[in-house]
Amino acid sequence: MYVRFPLSLRNVEDLLQERGIDVSHETVRFWWNRFGPLFAAQIKKRRAGPGRNWSNWQWHLDEVFVRINGETHYLWRAVDHEGEVLEVFVTKRRNRRAALRFLRKAMKRYGRPKVIVTDKLRLLRAAMKEIGNEARQETGHRLTNRAENSHQPFRRRERAMSKFRSAKSLQKFTSNHASIYNHFNHQRHLNRRDHCKKSRSQGLAEWRQIIA
Repeated sequence: MYVRFPLSLRNVEDLLQERGIDVSHETVRFWWNRFGPLFAAQIKKRRAGPGRNWSNWQWHLDEVFVRINGETHYLWRAVDHEGEVLEVFVTKRRNRRAALRFLRKAMKRYGRPKVIVTDKLRLLRAAMKEIGNEARQETGHRLTNRAENSHQPFRRRERAMSKFRSAKSLQKFTSNHASIYNHFNHQRHLNRRDHCKKSRSQGLAEWRQIIA
């Protein structure tokens, strides 16, 4: 529940208490820190990899600022043309070097996309030029909406968690949350209800296999 929904640790503690399970919120935190990365790794193993050619068609890149202990950090995000989160990366600065690290990390897992949609930041154009992807970059009004919309579930989680304490915890949580979000994201606005119900049932069955 803590991973899937925008809940705080104490919200999960209260929900479990209603079901007759008496645990503290610190126990929930321990469970998440121990098992969350294992669940996310299993999902990545099933969904991600070099064979996913459809993720190489078009990427949407965007970054959003996050306040950690009064300091500004940047969360970079790459999503494919279907809105599935491919990679998230936390940096302390927003410059060409940070953009290069993010792009190289994403391309190491998924390969080079045919098209990369970004905003008009000069540092992104400089990074694209350095790795030889300048001709594949597209910029324009509202073209990055898919990546910007992908930030919304994270912002809801950020409010529920009362922000983050360190860049390391932010990177850990966003990476795991992105994988699990992908697993339960059934594109309801694009599919019929019967198809969404079938996909949801299949997703829940796979989820139970992962956590068993």
